[in-house]
Amino acid sequence: MGKINWKQKLTSRKFWAAVTGFVTAILMVFKVDEMTIEQVIAIISASSVLIAYIIGEGLVDAARVQTQDNSTDQD
Repeated sequence: MGKINWKQKLTSRKFWAAVTGFVTAILMVFKVDEMTIEQVIAIISASSVLIAYIIGEGLVDAARVQTQDNSTDQD
């Protein structure tokens, strides 16, 4: 079994939909009230957007540095 690519997983909408569904089901099993479930899901959703943004910006910055390094090597 190969190594998990966490950058890809954490930026995947399918991954966050699965996390949200799993957490919702667990909270319902433990009879947590609906308002609390909605708040938890809102936090998960907001966190997923923030994590995806941070990773995306990191990848863009890394690509920019790589491009700059390649252009200075050719000079």
